[in-house]
Amino acid sequence: MTRESIQEVLDEIRPSLQADGGDVELMGVEDGKVSVRLTGACGGCPMSTMTLKMGIERMLKAKLPEVKEVVSV
Repeated sequence: MTRESIQEVLDEIRPSLQADGGDVELMGVEDGKVSVRLTGACGGCPMSTMTLKMGIERMLKAKLPEVKEVVSV
């Protein structure tokens, strides 16, 4: 699992977030824990936790089994 492979998956997710006025930014990777920042409309959205866990984390884990957790920073 590399930053590049994570970024590729995030690039697949990005159009859905941008359609709602938001975006996601990769902040870091350490021991299977991926840190991201939701920006734009996603940053202050009450549903951002669901987007993070049910969307971004689920997709990353499906494509990169080494991912253990995705957290927002």
